Amino acid sequence: MSHEPKPFTPTSSFFDLDARVGRVVEVVPHPAAHVPAHVIRVDFGPLGQKTTSARIAHYPPADLLGRLVVGVVNIGTRRIGGVESEFLLLGAYGEDATVRLLAPDAGAEPGDVVG
Repeated sequence: MSHEPKPFTPTSSFFDLDARVGRVVEVVPHPAAHVPAHVIRVDFGPLGQKTTSARIAHYPPADLLGRLVVGVVNIGTRRIGGVESEFLLLGAYGEDATVRLLAPDAGAEPGDVVG
């Protein structure tokens, strides 16, 4: 995975994204994934619950349930391996390409705006 900086992007593009705090309410192995992945359902408070598929199978489901995460909720729906992915779960890629989920501090609540 390349860690080179990306080209300049106007701040207006960044602020068009709707990033929100959510709480993981369900995690199951992705049945059709070519690379190990989970199907994750997250409660975004007033926005309701949304589902996504993520290549984060290195996290045991028990470690994800109830965890606060950050997701982008206004990028449309996309079918990934038979799963309707309704948001993008955000994480940081390490040198080994492992995704480490972003997590808000204590006190954040589902539906809180990230910005």
